[in-house]
Amino acid sequence: MIRPYVTLSCAMSLDGYLDTASPHKLAMSNSDDFDRVDQLRAESDAIMVGASTVRRDNPRLLIRSAARRREREQAGLTSSPIKVTVTATGDLSADAAFFAEGDVEKIVYGTQEVARTLEDALGGVASVVALGPDASMADVLDDLAERGVERLMVEGGGRVLTQFLVDELADELQLVIAPFFVGEPGAPRFVEPARFPWTSARRAVLADTQKIGDVVLLRYALSERCRSAARARRAAAELPARR
Repeated sequence: MIRPYVTLSCAMSLDGYLDTASPHKLAMSNSDDFDRVDQLRAESDAIMVGASTVRRDNPRLLIRSAARRREREQAGLTSSPIKVTVTATGDLSADAAFFAEGDVEKIVYGTQEVARTLEDALGGVASVVALGPDASMADVLDDLAERGVERLMVEGGGRVLTQFLVDELADELQLVIAPFFVGEPGAPRFVEPARFPWTSARRAVLADTQKIGDVVLLRYALSERCRSAARARRAAAELPARR
């Protein structure tokens, strides 16, 4: 069984924060980059965020562009990808936009103990899947693969991103850098303290950079299948020049 291709996508400040400590969401990017992210969503089979992001940001996780929604529907797909979240506590409300908006499948992963609580709390607005005692991201990917998900987009938050990176489960990282500082110790960070596979002795491969208005997109190839795809794209781009 082949696990889904995983793209981690997020934007952070120059000092590594995803947001401020205040309850109001801080826009890290700009309209052109938001449109790029919308296209990435449209190309995905599922979009994942952690339960803390569902509580804090109340995201809809739907494709914004009407044209992209139509294209998916014409291809026999739902207008937006499957929504996925994972929770360690079961602290989720059925009224959250994650569940209440969009006629698409919603899946919540948790431990067996948490799953029993969630099924009552959510009242059927999502499929609740009980995993092992750790509810690992590897288990989530295995279950999504069985459901036919081939491309998974992970939009945060920091705890979920950290888990995918530490366990080397991500194929690529698309990281946008905003041109300002946050400087608030209590604000959520891009990743949490952990022992990461990529160190000064084993550097991540920078596959591409792109200036998008006043932000910069850094695309890192974290797996061999991502690096192979990047090599194939470069070879295809060089063909006209060779002729």
